[in-house]
Amino acid sequence: MRPEILYPLFAPITTLPGVGPRLAKLFESLAGPQVVDLCWHLPSGLIDRRYAPKLSEAMAGKVATLTVRVGEHRAPHNPRQPYKVRCFDDSGELDLVFFHVKGDYLARVLPVGEVRVVSGKVEVFNNALQITHPDHIGGLEELAQLKTVEPVYPLTTGLSLKMVGKAVRGALAQTSELPEWQDPALRQRENWPAWHESLLAAHAPQDEADLSPLTPPRRRLAYDELLANQLTLALVRAQQRRKPGRATTGDGRLRAAVVRALPFALTGSQEQALAEITADMAGGARMLRLLQGDVGSGKTVVALLAMAAAVEAGAQAALMAPTEILARQHLKTIKPLAEAAGMTVELLTGRDKGKAREALLARVAEGGVDILLGTHAIFQEDVAFKDLVLAVIDEQHRFGVHQRLNLTAKGRGVDVLVMTATPIPRTLVLTSYGDMEVSRLTEKPAGRQPVDTRALSMERAGEVVDGVGRALEAGAKVYWVCPLVEESESVDLAAAEARHADLKARFGERVGLVHGRLKGKEKDAVMQAFAEGGIDLLVATTVIEVGVDVPQATVMVIEHAERFGLAQLHQLRGRIGRGSGRSTCLLLYQGPLGETARARIRIMRETDDGFRIAEEDLRLRGAGELLGTRQSGFPEFRLADLAVHDDLLAIARDDARLILERDPELESERGAALRVLLYLFERDAAVKYLRSG
Repeated sequence: MRPEILYPLFAPITTLPGVGPRLAKLFESLAGPQVVDLCWHLPSGLIDRRYAPKLSEAMAGKVATLTVRVGEHRAPHNPRQPYKVRCFDDSGELDLVFFHVKGDYLARVLPVGEVRVVSGKVEVFNNALQITHPDHIGGLEELAQLKTVEPVYPLTTGLSLKMVGKAVRGALAQTSELPEWQDPALRQRENWPAWHESLLAAHAPQDEADLSPLTPPRRRLAYDELLANQLTLALVRAQQRRKPGRATTGDGRLRAAVVRALPFALTGSQEQALAEITADMAGGARMLRLLQGDVGSGKTVVALLAMAAAVEAGAQAALMAPTEILARQHLKTIKPLAEAAGMTVELLTGRDKGKAREALLARVAEGGVDILLGTHAIFQEDVAFKDLVLAVIDEQHRFGVHQRLNLTAKGRGVDVLVMTATPIPRTLVLTSYGDMEVSRLTEKPAGRQPVDTRALSMERAGEVVDGVGRALEAGAKVYWVCPLVEESESVDLAAAEARHADLKARFGERVGLVHGRLKGKEKDAVMQAFAEGGIDLLVATTVIEVGVDVPQATVMVIEHAERFGLAQLHQLRGRIGRGSGRSTCLLLYQGPLGETARARIRIMRETDDGFRIAEEDLRLRGAGELLGTRQSGFPEFRLADLAVHDDLLAIARDDARLILERDPELESERGAALRVLLYLFERDAAVKYLRSG
């Protein structure tokens, strides 16, 4: 149960002043549904109203708080013209300028002859000093409270800075000091204030320097969040270790048969990864291992050999992919190799219904199927295995930690191998897979050609279409990737549908279209026609990013490449260069390019090393944007920025390990405080792993 001290923080945001049901929806999309979410919504800038000069000394471009006497009101004859109020002090004059404002309202708040305090950005127009729509107008008694620094928060349409500021102040008023969970020596070394003091300081910047993620209060808050993350992963891992595993050792005959059937030799890193995996399987503890390899590095073959080891031991293995296209593709790669070694392989997807499905499930339950491939349909309740010992999950970042735990319930001491084709930066491996061992495939199989990557301005799209025509004549297959499905007013991009119509007019029925809104069957049919004939030029949105394998495809055009992240560009490019032919990737960009977009395109041209690309992407974009974390199963950090706080992540990992070595059930005084930390960052599930929790 969540500790009582945290109840006020987990109250709904509608309990805050000024947040009714209508605004609650906007606040929820901005920060989240609870009071605590606004505490984590840190300022991104500030307005300094302490500058209070005489009018003659007021500098243009600065926010100033001015004490003036109201002179005359000048109402416009034309309603489109501004309404002006002339004010003065003993050193000069100032115009307050208003558009679309009723004069009677202004007469009330700015009565002629009275002294008023106004605050806003000073401008010079036609040699006259002016403030357009002042932020504040008040009496002399408000001068002291106005001359302050105001935090500026990230906003969303429909919420003003005033509304958000008021709600955040309300949220902070609900907070109180919590028991100290940090190690005293670390706090002293880092010069960190207590949690509550840090939170209040982060929301009250006094100058630009206070907004830096490197200030002690902000580093302290970031560390709290990272420690909660690392402690959760350490608890999950301890829980896994606690469950009995089983030693799975085969005699190697099926693996040898698969290797003989391969058209190429295993790379050094494939052999190394396989040795690590089979050693884990042969050990007594449960395996929880991440197999990281770039597109085309041969992960599927390593997974098949691991599954063969399970079958050699007289048991079963399963492989789960996130989409049906990918599951079918694994079937295409795995089935001929497995059958050459005498193993039975079947596919189960959500599309299988009725008698055929029942018959397949019966064979799986009797042990008549050695390797079952499929989508998450494999782990539905009615699917029972005779003896499952190895679960392989492909494209892990679609599945979170808790789904990993559900998989292992299908057998006794099931080993889990997770594969991802997205090279993940080292820091993110720690935050998302800190509960796992990691194997990396760093080489490409022999015979793979490097992809020639070029960047061209969108103005040369006509030339590119001509080049595509020449490639099609020469028998190539071509991808043309567009970033959007249909025209959107806010983002004026050449949409996939428009581009498809365009190219179809030129090349006829050889042009196909695939995008995320197509139903599974339609998508599969188009992809099949592209792989096997009928379609030679495929216009696609990023649905083709993961796993589609068409070795004959040797040309890829990525339209508006400046809109894609680095890792995404790299994933897309990995769809070509899978055969022995030379491949070309053309990055079409709309100028002028910003600094980040230019850096991305430069890196794409310099390297095809996915691990280097992933590190660069993290550096250029920061973690949140890199992952689209809400969708991805990666933790979403609100206070920690992995591009800046990666040193803290390493400390948090070591700290978490040490905490659980000394106090595995978090029963000491610090342990009790750490439980509060886990609840504060909504890691409630982790607390359940504690025997006494």
